[in-house]
Amino acid sequence: MFIVNFKMLPAILLVDDDATTNFLNQRLLSRLNVSRAVHVAGNGAEALTRLQACCQEAPETFPALILLDLNMPVMDGFEFLDAYQQLPVAPRQHTVIVMLTTSTLDADQARAQQLPIAGYLTKPLTRENMATVLRVHFGVLCENEK
Repeated sequence: MFIVNFKMLPAILLVDDDATTNFLNQRLLSRLNVSRAVHVAGNGAEALTRLQACCQEAPETFPALILLDLNMPVMDGFEFLDAYQQLPVAPRQHTVIVMLTTSTLDADQARAQQLPIAGYLTKPLTRENMATVLRVHFGVLCENEK
């Protein structure tokens, strides 16, 4: 897959407590060359701290995309989303949040549909999933490699 007509995202934030998942997702995003920076937070509290710092120090580095796990220690994905709504509107108004989780529970999916997220994907993150996110939420055209 290659991407055409694309202005790179300023940043992507991966929020997941699984180091292997984060490594693989960082590697995939790096290969796809879709963002200037990929940041990682091991739980919702870390992610919130990073986003608060962006609001204070460099709003232009606020992530355009957040890939959010559901089940994490300290602060899970649902708790993060509640706290996220308290951040200033200006930097978060152009951010797309996609739940990326192993949970296939109907209750989790139903609850997620009530939250301010743009989508719900089941792990693992793939080139195809990422292409869909880019096309649907950022207007990016992707073509299959020949």
